[in-house]
Amino acid sequence: MAVQVGTKFVYFFDEGKALRDSEGPAFMRNLLGGKGAGLAEMTAAGLPVPSGFTITTDACLRFYEAGRTFPEGLEEQIERAMHELEKRTGKGFGSAANPVLVSVRSGARVSMPGMMDTILNLGLNDRTVEALARLSGDERFAWDAYRRFIMMFSTVVLGIPKERFDQPIESVRKSTGAQSDDQIDAASWKKLVERFKAIVREEAREFPQEVPEQLKLAVQAVFDSWNSKRAVDYRRFNKIPDDWGTAVTVMEMVFGNMGEDSGTGVAFTRNPNTGERALFGEYLRNAQGEDVVAGTRTPEKIADLAQQQPEVYAQFVEIANRLEQYYRDVQDLEFTVERGKLFMLQTRNAKRSAEAAVKIALALVDERLIDKRRAVAMVNAQSLDQLFHARIDPAESVVVAAKGLNASPGAATGQVVFSADDAVTWKERGHKTILVRTETNPDDVHGMIAAEGILTAKGGATSHAAVVARGMGKPCVAGCEALQIDRKRKRASIGGKELREGDWVTLDGTAGNVAIGELKLIPPPAELPPWLATFLSWADELRRLEVWANADTPEDAAKARQLGAQGIGLCRTEHMFMQPERLPIVHAMIMATTPEARAQALAKLLPFQRDDFIGILRAMEGLPVTIRLLDPPLHEFLPSLEQLLVETTELRLTKGEQSPEFQAKEKVLRRVQQLHEQNPMLGLRVCRLGIVFPEIYAMQVRAIFEAACALKRQGVDARPDVMIPGVGTKEEMQTTCDAARRVAAEVLKEQNVALAYHIGTMVELPRACIVADELAADAEFFSFGTNDLTQTVYGYSRDDAEASFIPVYLEKRILKEDPFQVLDRHGVGALMRVGVERGRSAREDLKIGICGEHGGEPSSVAFCDQLRLDYVSCSPYRVPIARLAAAQSAIGALA
Repeated sequence: MAVQVGTKFVYFFDEGKALRDSEGPAFMRNLLGGKGAGLAEMTAAGLPVPSGFTITTDACLRFYEAGRTFPEGLEEQIERAMHELEKRTGKGFGSAANPVLVSVRSGARVSMPGMMDTILNLGLNDRTVEALARLSGDERFAWDAYRRFIMMFSTVVLGIPKERFDQPIESVRKSTGAQSDDQIDAASWKKLVERFKAIVREEAREFPQEVPEQLKLAVQAVFDSWNSKRAVDYRRFNKIPDDWGTAVTVMEMVFGNMGEDSGTGVAFTRNPNTGERALFGEYLRNAQGEDVVAGTRTPEKIADLAQQQPEVYAQFVEIANRLEQYYRDVQDLEFTVERGKLFMLQTRNAKRSAEAAVKIALALVDERLIDKRRAVAMVNAQSLDQLFHARIDPAESVVVAAKGLNASPGAATGQVVFSADDAVTWKERGHKTILVRTETNPDDVHGMIAAEGILTAKGGATSHAAVVARGMGKPCVAGCEALQIDRKRKRASIGGKELREGDWVTLDGTAGNVAIGELKLIPPPAELPPWLATFLSWADELRRLEVWANADTPEDAAKARQLGAQGIGLCRTEHMFMQPERLPIVHAMIMATTPEARAQALAKLLPFQRDDFIGILRAMEGLPVTIRLLDPPLHEFLPSLEQLLVETTELRLTKGEQSPEFQAKEKVLRRVQQLHEQNPMLGLRVCRLGIVFPEIYAMQVRAIFEAACALKRQGVDARPDVMIPGVGTKEEMQTTCDAARRVAAEVLKEQNVALAYHIGTMVELPRACIVADELAADAEFFSFGTNDLTQTVYGYSRDDAEASFIPVYLEKRILKEDPFQVLDRHGVGALMRVGVERGRSAREDLKIGICGEHGGEPSSVAFCDQLRLDYVSCSPYRVPIARLAAAQSAIGALA
């Protein structure tokens, strides 16, 4: 049946097949959301799905366009759909004889577990609860369902704090000796319902008894939850667009809390942590779905259902296999068993750890369900970062204070905080934290993002904490039953020891262990595990774009090479000047007042620089190494002006102006004052430094080529490229290029060595993009320095902006993304496009890359591929991310 008034906003589950066949599965998912599309597919396949319909994402978007009111025609379509649902179920909405109850659930086009709202048992009121008790023959069940509905509706729709309802339940538990909710009797629930209605009256209004009003308010609340703080935080973290909206599914209720032959569960067709091909999940007898994901009771393993209800289990296994075969991907399933009958409530592509994602992709190819191309497309490139998590140093003496479920892999150490807000506050103050909660809920997501790891006393492997932590790549230990929390006093006890806010704990999310104290963590291995190496080799077969790395030491270069880097796109030389044994020489060079004195100091630095370059060029034998000449202003190598003013004042007062200590310190102060600039970012730095003090760049170029010649004589294929930073005019480019080539030619002649090399520039100024054709007359390669290019395009100081107004801009949606993390395609990217086109118009074979950290961010990599850059360069541990992102861009899976 089609329910339509003007624009069609409502689709019954059995209408989905026609929509899919006419418009395609992607259109159906975008319109009906992931949950609605899954229910439509399962209905079409003849699986046991309760009757229901989906309100489209389009209705949600129009709801916001209309100022948070229903768009024209929606209310009438919902009313007609409910009449149709009454016909299909043979029950009446609000009927005191045979009532139909429904769930109202959110469902965006991608999974956002727990981020939006759900309401169960809608349609109950003072009349229908009596009918439910009579029809079910179970008064306890009926009043339990009613109190659940009042709690959920009041919390979600009316905004009443959940704690107002938890406290009376806890009082009943204590007075009756009940260990869990399923041990509370009908009479107690009946009294609690009256108490709950009184709370609603005190906090908001009379609890609504008219069921159409309940439904309208519930749908509005689900629409509103799309823009709740937790949903916005989650979307920002996972880069989900704000303009997708959420669908709403309205489905006939089935009940898992009708006795021991009933229950509810969540299961994955494969292990979402390891990728193992085995049904993984949890089941709670005599419970509703909220009990599983909320973590308020510790569930049983899904395999236990095989002993309790073997026929139901066999049917579920058969359905799980069918769905995985159909979708050709791991499925996350929700189900309910009502008095021995199985109902499927959801199927969606499962959230999984990065390790599981890769191993599952490999397995599905081996099983011939998918090809390599689809395998490469199905793994989130950014998630590969999870594979390089820290772990506890094996040399540490680890005393396990408690164990829980290994809900999300990796190790983390931090100071205990007991609220999400505190986790954010402590992070802003520079502290690493572990968020400790009885169980997390969707309102905690901002704290989960801020924390290093999450520890919960309750909950299983499919609880909110586990699912969200896995998606974020955060270590999580859940269901730690030895953990007792007093949130009001900000205290906890674990293993017989008291924990206070600020105490250190260490989590091992891979093993499920908790240790008290700060343990040393070691970084993950640089060498790729064989299964990941195989997967990335498939990506390499598909990509055009090369992936290089930013590395300043031989160790970093070797690590990058192990992770698949095809060259070094940025070797920063300033870091080499900061080592303790070199700083006195650097200070002498800066303090020098004549070129001759400066040259003497530089001559002492040259052997250090030469050895640095020998190490890096050797580590990258046969691959290009792009070495950037000195970039920062000289005063950065000296003490700060403020510090020197304090020190000279103290010496004047304590030692006197004639003391050698004062005079030496004052000399440094005068030099720093000479070098001091009002805006160092735009002052004497980059190529300007090399033009004003040409002997500095001359020393560095000599060191580079002496190192390369020494290696060549040893039979090592050294391939140095020299990058001149911050060029903005053709005259700067010509002057610095000519100077570098003269020194290179001198060294090669002295050493009698033939060596191929290139000289190019880092493009980090808007003007350089505009005059790229002029620069390309001398430059043999460009490398976009997008960190500084972003600063100069926006006029933002990165360090100041990210600590002050960028968070506000993101919250107010003035910026959709932090431009220092995700490349700004419309502004910075437009200038890059100009630079590419004009540069190659002057030099057809101009090699062009990017060497800002954007080179390891997937969407930025895709944009570089679209610009037809030759390579991206990023930090070593982001090389695998960039390799996969480049492949996904090449096959159209990442735009």
